[in-house]
Amino acid sequence: MKNYSPTTPSRRHMKGYDFSGLSKTEPLKSATKGLKRSWGRNNKGRITSKYRGGGAKRSYREVDFKQNKTDVPGKVFSIEYDPNRTTRIARINYADGDKRYILAPQDLKVGDEIITAERPPLRPGNRMKLKNIPQGSMVHNVELRPGQGGKLIRSAGSGATVLAGEGGYVQLVMPSSETRIISGESYASIGQLSNMEHGSIVLGKAGRTRWLGRRPKVRGTVMNPVDHPYGGGEGKQGRGTRRPKTAQGKITGGRKTRNKKKKSGRFIIRRRIK
Repeated sequence: MKNYSPTTPSRRHMKGYDFSGLSKTEPLKSATKGLKRSWGRNNKGRITSKYRGGGAKRSYREVDFKQNKTDVPGKVFSIEYDPNRTTRIARINYADGDKRYILAPQDLKVGDEIITAERPPLRPGNRMKLKNIPQGSMVHNVELRPGQGGKLIRSAGSGATVLAGEGGYVQLVMPSSETRIISGESYASIGQLSNMEHGSIVLGKAGRTRWLGRRPKVRGTVMNPVDHPYGGGEGKQGRGTRRPKTAQGKITGGRKTRNKKKKSGRFIIRRRIK
């Protein structure tokens, strides 16, 4: 982590990345493209997600979440920063000449070799089916359905623990402490993801939040009555309702929002610890 000199009040507690261990290379052109963002608007230009807009201009790195190039070894050419995600990415040069980006696990270094196979060595970055991964191993970039590509555990420092397998399914303890069963035919990558210090970042000032594309949030109680159920009144008022509500008037705070008929509910063995 990088600590800044307290030259201004906002700098006093600010913390950022020191970018140590990253390769000094340009992004891979074949896997980089322009990024057009909608700033929380729909196709009619109306706000569907509030408090978004602005932010620094970024290029998008196309990350290979499937890693479906089986039995072809690849060598880590570089470990790079990705402005669109919290974890680091690794550029892989495969033996057949192909070049791709993958999510970089914690102990992956330049020059290491990775492979996607049926039973590869148990090393960070290698990818295999969940049914072949030993109990107690840490995994990331896990497929929900076989062949779909990694959907779970893709943020900085996260990793799931593999538990026992039974009936073609494997139990995983997710980073949220939830226990879930996933098909043993689904692929997962070995190791815990990099950039574990991401949670220690202190933005320090409002402007740095704007660089990330986040606009200021406004409390409902200071809005007009037309904009929020809590709005209006002279001076400081109570919210005027027994149950807390969203801006759309839906009851929140203590009400369960998950659909009881949701199909994926049967795959969750134990809910996360609140």
